[in-house]
Amino acid sequence: MNVNRAKQILDSAKEIEVQHNGTSIWIQNVNNEDGTARVYPKENPENEMTVNVQELEEM
Repeated sequence: MNVNRAKQILDSAKEIEVQHNGTSIWIQNVNNEDGTARVYPKENPENEMTVNVQELEEM
């Protein structure tokens, strides 16, 4: 995924399925400058992590 698409998903009113390494996640924010996103698993919101947006997959 690219930064622009990650931002579109974040700003969307619809729920769009996104996965990171096979785990369904929510995108919390996107950093344009370094191409990363702050995400957390839907099933474990306390497990926040910063990942490269290229590792995210829209389902």
